[in-house]
Amino acid sequence: MISDPVLDRVASLLERSRRILFITGAGISADSGLPTYRGIGGLYHDRLTAEGLTIEEALSGEMMALRPDIAWRYIAEIEANCRGARPNAAHRLIAALEQEKPMVCVLTQNVDGLHADAGSRNLIEIHGTVHRLRCNECTHGRKVPDYAGLQIPPECPRCGGFMRPDVVLFGEAPPPRAIERLEHVLQGGIDLVVSIGTTSVFPYIAGPVVWAARACVPSVEINPGDTEVSHLVDHRLRMGAAEAMAELWQRIHPHEPAED
Repeated sequence: MISDPVLDRVASLLERSRRILFITGAGISADSGLPTYRGIGGLYHDRLTAEGLTIEEALSGEMMALRPDIAWRYIAEIEANCRGARPNAAHRLIAALEQEKPMVCVLTQNVDGLHADAGSRNLIEIHGTVHRLRCNECTHGRKVPDYAGLQIPPECPRCGGFMRPDVVLFGEAPPPRAIERLEHVLQGGIDLVVSIGTTSVFPYIAGPVVWAARACVPSVEINPGDTEVSHLVDHRLRMGAAEAMAELWQRIHPHEPAED
């Protein structure tokens, strides 16, 4: 184990806390080999699409409505980069904590489905998942393991319209039901907020950390770099998600083998 007093303090907080909210972003899936898309070295860092668009323009709700072929081209590229990825230690250990605590909730921006694959059940996928499709014209929906073999854009078998991934695109608001679930979790009481691998640029992602600071609820950030909430948290671990969670787990469960 790494000798670090901050790790020791955070592990103690995790062990004592009964109701924990984890907030996760692309950084937690980086250890599963997934790119962070817009971050340094990410899939779309500092480059335009073939159409001369920023990725925010290409993956916007407006583009999906006007030129679904363009929006789908880059959604499919992202899905192809996710395909075959498996949950890493951070995903698995968060799911394991859910089995030990009265309440562990994961609020994730990730659309890769890795938290669900790891076994997390109290999960708010606030940006949706690439593994669900819904019709843009009617109420038809379906689950898909991946996009292999799909006609792009896929046609709705019910009404003939086109299907789109059930994800929140740039310029679109998160689904009200997901926001209501988050509010319900906070109203139910939280002992600890842990932000992992997210720059927290969206208000509904930074919001729980701001709430924790105002309510004097302990908060932790696991991220190698600085973020929008770094100045608000009580404890910072400048580490990758999998390494940090493995170190914390070893401190809480010293007689169990460490996760790979």
